[in-house]
Amino acid sequence: MTLRIEIRPRNPRAPRAILTGATQLGIDALEDCRVVRLYFLESDIGDPALEILSARLLTDPVTETAHWTRTEHAHADDRRNPRSASGADNRLSVETNGANGHTGPVVEVTLRPGVTDVAARELERGVVELGLPATRVASGTRYELYGALRESQVRRLATQLLSNQTVQHFRLGEITPQFGEEAAAANLVERVALAGLDGDALLQLSKARLLSLDVNEMTAIQEFYAQIGRDPTDVELETLAQTWSEHCVHKTFRAEIQYTRLDAQGQPVEETTVDGLFSQYIRAATEAIGAPWLRSVFTDNAGIVAFDDTHDLAFKVETHNHPSALEPFGGANTGMGGVVRDILGVSARPIATTDVLCFGPQDFPNDQLPEGVLHPARIAAGVVDGIADYGNKLGLPTVNGAVLYDSGYLGNPLVFCGCVGILPHGSHPTTPQPEDLIIVLGGRTGRDGLHGATFSSAELTHDTAETTGSAVQIGDPITEKGLIELVEAARDRELYSAITDCGAGGLSSAVGEMGSELGADVELTRVALKYPGLVPWEIWLSEAQERLVLAVPAIKLAELQTLARLWDVEVSVLGRFTGDGMLRVNYDGTVVAELPMTFVHDGLPRRHMTAVWQTPDDDAAVPPIDQQVAARAISLQSLGNGDPAVQSAPDQRHFGALLLRLLAHPTVASKEAIVRRYDHEVRGGTLVRPFTGPHMDGPTDAAVLKPLNTWRHDKAFALSVGINPLLGRRDPYAMAISAIDEAFRNAVAVGADPDQVAILDNFCWGNPTLPDRLGGLVRACQGCYDGALAYGAPYISGKDSLYNEFNGEPIPGTLLISALAMVPDMHRCVTSAWKAAGNALYVLGETRAEFGGSLLYAVLDAEGGTPPAMPSVPLLRYRAVHEAMRAGLVQSCHDASEGGLAVALAEMALGGRLGATIQLGGRQDSSVEPLTWLFAESNGRLVLEVRPEDVDAFEAHFVGVSLYRIGTVADTSQLTIAQADATLIDLPVRQLTAAWQRRDEPVG
Repeated sequence: MTLRIEIRPRNPRAPRAILTGATQLGIDALEDCRVVRLYFLESDIGDPALEILSARLLTDPVTETAHWTRTEHAHADDRRNPRSASGADNRLSVETNGANGHTGPVVEVTLRPGVTDVAARELERGVVELGLPATRVASGTRYELYGALRESQVRRLATQLLSNQTVQHFRLGEITPQFGEEAAAANLVERVALAGLDGDALLQLSKARLLSLDVNEMTAIQEFYAQIGRDPTDVELETLAQTWSEHCVHKTFRAEIQYTRLDAQGQPVEETTVDGLFSQYIRAATEAIGAPWLRSVFTDNAGIVAFDDTHDLAFKVETHNHPSALEPFGGANTGMGGVVRDILGVSARPIATTDVLCFGPQDFPNDQLPEGVLHPARIAAGVVDGIADYGNKLGLPTVNGAVLYDSGYLGNPLVFCGCVGILPHGSHPTTPQPEDLIIVLGGRTGRDGLHGATFSSAELTHDTAETTGSAVQIGDPITEKGLIELVEAARDRELYSAITDCGAGGLSSAVGEMGSELGADVELTRVALKYPGLVPWEIWLSEAQERLVLAVPAIKLAELQTLARLWDVEVSVLGRFTGDGMLRVNYDGTVVAELPMTFVHDGLPRRHMTAVWQTPDDDAAVPPIDQQVAARAISLQSLGNGDPAVQSAPDQRHFGALLLRLLAHPTVASKEAIVRRYDHEVRGGTLVRPFTGPHMDGPTDAAVLKPLNTWRHDKAFALSVGINPLLGRRDPYAMAISAIDEAFRNAVAVGADPDQVAILDNFCWGNPTLPDRLGGLVRACQGCYDGALAYGAPYISGKDSLYNEFNGEPIPGTLLISALAMVPDMHRCVTSAWKAAGNALYVLGETRAEFGGSLLYAVLDAEGGTPPAMPSVPLLRYRAVHEAMRAGLVQSCHDASEGGLAVALAEMALGGRLGATIQLGGRQDSSVEPLTWLFAESNGRLVLEVRPEDVDAFEAHFVGVSLYRIGTVADTSQLTIAQADATLIDLPVRQLTAAWQRRDEPVG
């Protein structure tokens, strides 16, 4: 007997995402949809208990109702193939179904067996806590469809919109739940024959087992086992594959690279040997800067810097790209959970998160979508839901980030998840001792996440979901919340000698790295499992979420277990660190892996790679200033004025229409619909929020936070980002410089000290074994080195995600720079919205005809152009800004980035709902072309607002620095921009606001 419970809203509304998604699929016949939550109880607990359960846990009595039925038998086709995702044996259900008597098509969806079902687990827990009979639970969703839908259309909705076949299965009609996998525990260990295999056979073995190892690496393993006279076990081979994966060991960044840079004609202008990208550029920059406020860099789960005399801050940004392409919600959900555990892995309390997201065009034609690719709108919706779900449930504010849209991310989205935490200075132990116990805290282990580390070291293809679906994980933020509280308490009581996140590679990585100097002895039967039936290598490699590994002295185990019970966190004792340098993995007392740690961590052969970068031909550049550029701008249908193409010289209509077009571009336009999904106020420490101004809808440059328990002083910190993949297509070196400058100036714009800015580098790139891809990566790293030195900003952590390609097509090489900066006085924070009419406006920095990689060129479909260069003496100008802010002389400040100065002015105007009168030129050469003034994207520029009475003191701070007075804030609610006697732009602020918020508003 199975109990089926339906939870229905009293006033149902069709989710917009479903109706929009159906339209994107070309299914206009879907008129309405009702979504019903489903729960299945394996045992009949009786109607009185169900009444209690529905009233206390399952429904909000004001907005929802509960209805239950009892089912005796499963559908025959479900019993035959419970894991089927296609629904091929099902028939279109048009009979009366459900509590409301719906007659029409029905799709029901449940999770596949083995996939984490958080809702079901929490309901099982709630049943017990209410004193009701214990029972196993499964959850699902029912979609009741309305409209004249054909069966083929219903199936298409089921497969492409209502379910994700990687982690779910569906039925047309009522589905039969699966209450977990029933299988006997297995101790199967396979011996993998390597002797006698040639290079091709070794590569084929690597591919067949999803090892992602090249022929040299497979040969090194083959030779090792030939020396010890036996074949490897599958546990050993999988251990080596994940330890040697690109994801874990960053072998491209450690490789010796022969790099050649060619000029536009293909002639060599630079030939050099790179002795490791990381050591020669990233680490070397940090060491050369030698900032005294660094606490720990590059050696742990996150970078750590000093905050005040008693506390440090930890910061880490991770990527979760490949999983998010297959299962957007789960990929982003576990990306957020993983980076939070990175902060726990340095004994810090997580206090805020960030996210930067890169998606394909949201309006991409569905009939042009490549096989095996989810629609970009579905990916975006799932990723945003996943981030919101995890951060909100943990009670962490998501305070800063960016969202970009580009066709290059169609088959391979990018999901950057960041987290910052706080810890008492000197409170993070890092040295396990011999005889320390190996402890696992948190979630149970299942098949989710298998081959995750090696999967992320391979390209995506159209059939990736079919071959590597197990690499996708599902998060469980409720369990992680308990981990946060437990780790903080255990740290303060000094209950562990070392701690690390159990992430990529699972236990094999966490235990292997923690015991790399000592050796470890592990018993796998002590691992808490979600369900029986896992073989040893699956237990050892699983990347199931919400797990931490600790080294705990035996004498402190009992106290740790007592704390764990308080927070309802499971504790498993797997073994001990030995001191003999051997990794031994046992299953029920039988050795299933035995390897020297020296081979595990030092046996990987160094890669020798070739990289080539050719300078683009500037002769092919489209001139930024001519009549046809303006004509192309006005001819774009999305400008909103309906005028035909104009073949005349640029005038007010052209520039105004182009500004509205740039404001409405998805990368620039308001992200309020996304940001409001995230709680950015929780914990009460957010000083500068994602939006500002009287309507709290103007964009800010960075977040500023004041951690709890640090109120004895006024110090706070800022979080900001810099990213420009359009520029990466033009010149990766210029992209690196611009990303550093953007992150830096965003932080300075809100009040951060330019002499205390730490940065993180996150590279997302294509296949590095191809010389052109690797050449761009070398070029970007060179920019990272030069930029860090110029700005005095050390790297404290970072990550590279390579092989971001789909069916051989790479993403745009993308570098994200994240900044963590100290704000000396939280009372002197500055936001971007204009504050008062009559205030003077200044632009800091030079504006040049630098259009290469600009948003203007992207909108006009133009190529070439000079990319933005390193600004002159950047620290000098940013120190002057900071001094003026500390003196209270700056009322608002905003950086000029995508779309240039015109977009920056428009954003400040719409944020403050104030206009301005702008006169371009002044002390700078008046011969600068209007399009350059308005839309060039030169680095190092800020727009500042100053009260009239502060003008003299303000200007005194900028002696020797490029600063130009450009106008005055006005109470006319009109943004007017002129050069000499020509008015370039004259638009009402309401129109700027409408364009930025992507609302229909007539031009003029």
